[in-house]
Amino acid sequence: MTIFAALAVAATLAGPAVAAPPPPPDPQTARAQLAALEVRPSGPTTGYYRTLFPHWNPVEASCDTREAVLKRDAIAVVTDAQCRSVAGTWYSPYDGVTWTMASDIDIDHMVPLSEAWKSGADRWNTARRQQFANDLGSSQLWAVTDSVNQGKGDKDPGVWMPPLESFHCAYARSWIDVKSRWGLAVDPAEKTALETALGTC
Repeated sequence: MTIFAALAVAATLAGPAVAAPPPPPDPQTARAQLAALEVRPSGPTTGYYRTLFPHWNPVEASCDTREAVLKRDAIAVVTDAQCRSVAGTWYSPYDGVTWTMASDIDIDHMVPLSEAWKSGADRWNTARRQQFANDLGSSQLWAVTDSVNQGKGDKDPGVWMPPLESFHCAYARSWIDVKSRWGLAVDPAEKTALETALGTC
């Protein structure tokens, strides 16, 4: 059973939450997407500022993108009048740890904002960067253990992969999906690491 299917089953048993981002394409499709990506050295961070990617947009009522992901990825979530998650259970697929406090959870950009900048987003306008930073329609945003997310930082798969090896296939498929959707390039070491991860599928 895939990580996406397992999370969906857990959500079905516990309540209406989906408990996972939209799943990426299957491994065969991911391989084709990866083969189609531009391969070039990673660009510089010159000119990059996180504020160039406005994030945590309002989604509905008082919910911003961060709160929307916390609600989406939780099992049996309870929110207050400001849409803050005050109770629930979150499974972090990067390390296989379950948490019961939203403060232990970060919302990870699968393809970090700085990484996007270095692979093509430096040529985008602010509106497109804002859409990227708040993309709920792909497997770009994940609720994960805060310390693991901080360890990842802005590293690509050529440098960092999740500690839970059984998630490497899903991680690679998700990374490729995001880069393919947004027309971002990969560097040679990144592509090799993604091919290796797809080999675990």
